[in-house]
Formats: sequence, C-alpha cells, structure tokens
Amino acid sequence: MTIAISRRRFVAFLASTAIAPIVPTTALAAPAGFQAIILSDLHSAYERMGQLLAAIENQVAAANLPQVILINGDVFESGNVVGSRSAGEIDWALLAALAKLAPTVINIGNHESDFDNDLAHFVERAGGLGITVLSNIGDKRTGKPFAPASAEIDADGVKIRIVALGTDAINTYPKATREMLDIPEPVEWAKAQLPGLLSGEDFKIVLSHAGVVPDREILPILPDGTLMIGGHDHLILEHGQGETRYVHTGSWSSLLTIATFTSPRKAAELERVTIEHAAPSSATLTDLIPAVLAKYLKDEERETVAHLANPMTLGETARFAATAMAARTGADLGFIGHTSFGTGLPSGDVSRFDYNAGLRFDGKLMVADVDAQTLAAIIARSNQDGDVPLSARTGDFLYAAPEIPKGKQQYRIVCNDWSAINKKSYFGRDDLAFTEVPELKLKPIVLEALSKA
Repeated sequence: MTIAISRRRFVAFLASTAIAPIVPTTALAAPAGFQAIILSDLHSAYERMGQLLAAIENQVAAANLPQVILINGDVFESGNVVGSRSAGEIDWALLAALAKLAPTVINIGNHESDFDNDLAHFVERAGGLGITVLSNIGDKRTGKPFAPASAEIDADGVKIRIVALGTDAINTYPKATREMLDIPEPVEWAKAQLPGLLSGEDFKIVLSHAGVVPDREILPILPDGTLMIGGHDHLILEHGQGETRYVHTGSWSSLLTIATFTSPRKAAELERVTIEHAAPSSATLTDLIPAVLAKYLKDEERETVAHLANPMTLGETARFAATAMAARTGADLGFIGHTSFGTGLPSGDVSRFDYNAGLRFDGKLMVADVDAQTLAAIIARSNQDGDVPLSARTGDFLYAAPEIPKGKQQYRIVCNDWSAINKKSYFGRDDLAFTEVPELKLKPIVLEALSKA
C-alpha cells in the first residue's frame, strides 16, 4: 500500500528523526508546481458539505504536488435557518478542517457577515484558524481595510501571489453591514492596483467576487499566465485568453475545480470535480451535520411538502418554477432570476427545509405584456446555464420556461418581483411595465405545482 505524503509533511517527519542530516539535498528540492483546490459560493449547503470535504481530503492525500485551498467568497447563507440559528457551526467546522489540510485563503464575499454583521469578527475568527483572509473592502469605522488585498503564499517552497477583490453591489450585503463598508468600484480598483500587485515572477492568482461583467473588463489587465477565479454569479465556466485562464466553479458545494500550475508563465490546467449527494461524507462532518440539524430544525421545517420520483437539477428546478408561475397566472412564459435558487431538489420526500434550500426567496408575481420582438430579445439573454461564451454573459440572468408559443404578436410574461425591480440587470431593458398579480406569492404556487408533480 502506497501512502501519499506532501513535501511539507515529509520535511516535518525528517526533522523529527535522526536521519535528517544524511538526506540528500536534492530530495528536498522545491516542487515543480502546485495545485489549487477552488471553491466558491458555498452558501451553507449542508446537504453536500460532508461530501465536499471528503473530496478535498482525498485530493490532498493523493496529491504529489503542494496543495492550496482557495475559497472565493460566500461561505455562509442566512437563508439557511440552521446556519443562522447555530451561527454557522457546521460552516466553521468545515473551515477549521480545511485549514488543517493545506494553506487556505478566503476572499470576502457579500455573505461573510450573514451570521455576524461585523466583518472584522469574521476576519479575526478565520485568522485564528490559520486561514489567510483577503479583501479590498474597507471598514468605514476605521478607515482601514478589513483585510489585506494581497498576500504571498508559500506552498512547500512555491511562491504564489494572490490578490482579492469584492463586489460593490451593496444591496447584496446584509442590511446591517452595509453602512460599515467602503467598497471600491472593481474595474477602477483593478486598473489602479493590479499592475503593481501582480508584478514579479511568482505564480499569480486573482480571486474576484465582483461578478462576470466587471471581470470581463479586468481580464485584459492581467499578466499572461494569471489564473482569475470568478464568483458571486453562481456560474460554471472556463475561458482562455493567451496563457491566462478565467474560471467559475459553480455554487452550493456542488462543484470544485482543481487547477494545476507548472510554470508562472504557463496556463493552469483545470479539472472540474462534481460533488455527488450519494458520495461518502468526511468523518469530520458525518455526525456533526445531522446533530446540528436535529438541534435547530423545527417540526414544520422537517415536514414533507412534496415527493419526487427523480431528483431535479438546479436548471430543472428553476424552469419548473418558471413554468408553474406561467401556468398559475395564465402567462405565456415565466421568468425568474437565477440566484433565486440555491440547488436542485432531491428525489423522494422533500422537506420544507429542502425546498427552501432549492428556492431561496419568496416574493410577489409581476406580469407585463410585450411584443414578439421584445420577447425574442429577452429570450436571447435568458437561460445562461448552458455553454455561453464569456462575451455574451450578463452576470444576472433569467431562467425562462416553457417554450414560446408560435404565431403570436403579443405575449404576457410573468416574473418574480426581484427580477422586475432589477429589470435592467435581468431583462436588459427598463421599458417593461410590470403590474402585480394580487394574492399570489412565488413559493406557495411553486410548491403547489411540486406537490402535484
């Protein structure tokens, strides 16, 4: 049986033995590269967090290169009632476990203050675990940054320069946190800061929680060979530009990406790893997750609200919701913003807790009448969960369903109120005249349709 051991642990072992002086120096030469384990937008997704940690443990144990763990924001999710009631007990256990496996870096996203509205407390606690916290977000109370915007990480002799920036979409942060934050506009900040921060011959990584639209403008600034990691938009994509790579690795503990670096001037090789519900859980979280759920879930949250013969993916769940909205209101098509959803739905009994993880937010239903040309333009920028080029990405996008009826000149559309309020971002236009559908709310009508599925 072969046991994989990292160079760091090997050196520590040698230092504790009497044979250390006779080990040839070539045996301790710096490795040729390293691997980065990339996570983003975890959002307290407890249904797969044990499996996620197990996948990372297996990766670290089997690796023959140094490992670093990069988390690109949004570890927490206040919409998870167990996360809120337990102050993130499971999430902090995950972070503690990761910090013991490999050097771990977190870029502050817009949900790090979900359970404690003072980001300074998050930085202090994560730092106490040995985690490097990075951010370009300033604290208005002190006039200083909450954390450094960049750091040099040493992975068993490999020098890695990492720079981080956050989203300036202030309304996506907890309301109680917003008045404390001083957030620079991402593109302006990048143009002013990245050339200096990314100088030198080290390996270079940028953690951006700004979103795909500003990231697209930042990419040309980066030195060739940089890996830029995107977040916030819950996307899955890979994009190459010379030897520079840009990657989003999804959300809700459903995916991770392994980036293998062999030269600072050569593009990282990217491997996407799917985290399956049925995979074994890490021993660290196997007992903890059900124990915390048992302690904090209320009876009504355990209640079975639907039964599904087959699991529904994220996209299937979203399009099911859009179809249910259209059917209930008599509209031709339903539209709903993509971050209204956390994950898909499991097969078998679906509890209210499961349902709330799938469809995160409730809201009013809003309808509007549009002509065929307008609808075609809206559809063209919808359903961006497929293979969409970077140039066509809009960040926020709408899931749309069902298919467009043929032969009509006028159509009625329905959406959730968040999408209507932010119609410029989601629909790409602000000339849509929405009106509220009285006495109907999003989550009850989707749940009603699910109960009949």
